[in-house]
Amino acid sequence: MGKIVDLEEGLELVQKGITKLTNILEGRAEPSFITDECMMLYTTIFNIASRNHPQDHSQLLYDKYRELLEEYLTSEALPALSEKHDEVMLLELVHRWKNYKVMVRWLTHFFFYINRYYIPRRSLTPLAEVGLNCFRQLVYQVLKDKVRDAVISLINRERDGEQVDKTLLKNVLNIFVEIGSGKTHYYETDFEAHMLRETSTYYSQKASIWIVEDSCPDYMFKAEECLKREKDRALHYLHEISEPKLLQKVEDELLSPYTNQLLENETSGCHVLIRDNKVDDLSRMCRLFYKIASGMNLISEIIKQQVTAELTVLMKQAEDAASNKKPEKKDEIGLQELVLVRSVIELNAKYLAFSNDCFQNNSPLRKPLKEVFEVFCNKGFSGNSCVELLATFCDHTLKKGATKNSSEAVEDTIEKTVKLLAYVNDKDLFAEIHRKKLARRLLFNRSAHDDYERSMLKKLEQQFGWQVTWKMEGMVTDMTLAREIQSSFEEYLKSNRQENPGTDLSVTVLTTRFWPGYKSHDFNLPSELIKCVQAFKIFYETTYRRKLTWLYSLGSCNINAKFGERTIELIVTTHQAAVLMLFNSADRLGYSEIKSQLAMTDDEVTRLLHSLSCARYKILNKEPNSQSISRTDYFEFNSEFTEAMKRIKIPPPPVDERNKVIQDVDKGREYAIDAAIVRIMKNRKVIVYQQLVVECMEHLNHVFKPDIKAIKKRIEALITREYLERDQKNPSIFRYLA
Repeated sequence: MGKIVDLEEGLELVQKGITKLTNILEGRAEPSFITDECMMLYTTIFNIASRNHPQDHSQLLYDKYRELLEEYLTSEALPALSEKHDEVMLLELVHRWKNYKVMVRWLTHFFFYINRYYIPRRSLTPLAEVGLNCFRQLVYQVLKDKVRDAVISLINRERDGEQVDKTLLKNVLNIFVEIGSGKTHYYETDFEAHMLRETSTYYSQKASIWIVEDSCPDYMFKAEECLKREKDRALHYLHEISEPKLLQKVEDELLSPYTNQLLENETSGCHVLIRDNKVDDLSRMCRLFYKIASGMNLISEIIKQQVTAELTVLMKQAEDAASNKKPEKKDEIGLQELVLVRSVIELNAKYLAFSNDCFQNNSPLRKPLKEVFEVFCNKGFSGNSCVELLATFCDHTLKKGATKNSSEAVEDTIEKTVKLLAYVNDKDLFAEIHRKKLARRLLFNRSAHDDYERSMLKKLEQQFGWQVTWKMEGMVTDMTLAREIQSSFEEYLKSNRQENPGTDLSVTVLTTRFWPGYKSHDFNLPSELIKCVQAFKIFYETTYRRKLTWLYSLGSCNINAKFGERTIELIVTTHQAAVLMLFNSADRLGYSEIKSQLAMTDDEVTRLLHSLSCARYKILNKEPNSQSISRTDYFEFNSEFTEAMKRIKIPPPPVDERNKVIQDVDKGREYAIDAAIVRIMKNRKVIVYQQLVVECMEHLNHVFKPDIKAIKKRIEALITREYLERDQKNPSIFRYLA
């Protein structure tokens, strides 16, 4: 057995060791511990507590451990802290806490045997926790209010612009956490709650001054700076749990009470910022009020009012201009309507930019834009639907010579226009009108550039889907191929001069499935034109071995017409050219003779003769001289016709394509509804009527808003065609017939 240690002697050795440790921590003249001294203290405590001693004095040593710590705190730490105040006291607290943790660590090492064996057997509080409890009871509970007030005082001084020791604050606030064994109970109860109340008081006072002195932008700037500084404060020395609470307090005092007063300020509020295009201030407004529901709702309502007001002004201006139009042009889409469309497009682009740049594409702010522009984009104006106005505007933008803007400007206009189309319900109607106008631009060489057309189609595809644009893309491709065919034809004529008709001829070969359905009307061509047709027909059918269907209604001719001693080049349709060329061999022709020689219908002949004798350019004289065509009229070539220009275009006979487009769209919608219903039924097999209607509308909403009556009608048609059937017991249930 080892040497039995005398209790008194052992405790005296322990006391001497602890006194030396205290002297070292307090900076008194004392040599550092050497390894042998540390081992001697550890061995002494071990021997007192072990069986080498007649009695087990482990409990005595456990109590001695607490006694030593309490003695150090009451004799050294607490007196030093009590005589200091404010920042000096905080510095001393950090110093004392650091020393105390060192003491606890050393004592725990010396009393390791007790901690390792005795405490677990008796389920006692571990030594480290005993040390923490001693500091909490003897120092923390005495000084916590004083420490808290000193910390809050420093925070307020920093808020007022003074420089403070952030490291000191972080170290002091860490004590509040460490005193709770890493949990934040003491931090939240003894410091954070008071700090948050002080924060509310501080910013409440600031807000009451700023709201009187500052404009809305200035107030928001100060509020945002305060939030940034509080966020930095939380980052540098507060615990991480304090940041959201702290920022919420600042918002509650600076923003929530003054939301309406700031946003509705007549001289500097949201209305004024939007009007003056104050992007930075609007961005700040969104950042500040994003989390404040009442704020975002109010901004949303203000934006809605502003957009509505601006649209109302534009509509009023356009209506005033339309009221001054000549009666015969009331139904035509003129310059004022195109100006209106451009203004609306720019207005939408402006607010979308606000939404994206200022409001981070915030959905509550996009909703009012959608609501206002949807109303405008789905109602008529001056007898024209918005769909027609937009299609005409696109046509005007993409026409050759219609704009002198740069490529970038045209691309920008195209992009903005397509964004406005997102609000249109009848997207399929727009697509069909646009396709018809695209066809005319391409066929009559009026398109500004193929690149613009492709750019437009690409953006439409993104908006509507490829199903809407694939035919139009095929049309543009057709024109490229047609130019190649024309070049080949010209080379063919050079090599085969005997086939040359003696007239310059340009033919555009189209693929039927891409282009609108044009009616092919046969009529008696003049001999000069027959030669042209035969020449190209021989070339094409020999080279490409395909059959051609000629669409003379889409053709145009340049005719040199001699009026007295002056020659004027007339640009006319193929049909108009055929009428005029009849007068090469006759001075005077009656209506019946013209109809017989051309082999056309009365309607076609009437429209042609009206365009040549009753319109602006009276190339033919008519007897009797009236503005209508009858079957008893006679016509003569007007050799006395005069015109300052050497080259004029005779407008073609007017054709009302509007009803035809609407009919085509209605027919296409029937197919689309049928396809949607069949697709749903294939997937569902059995479905209730109401659910079928809802799903069908969801399928088709991206192209058009189907009418419930139309859906019901198509369901009946599909039942008739045996694609689906009604349930015999419940007529509102439908089954798919595979």
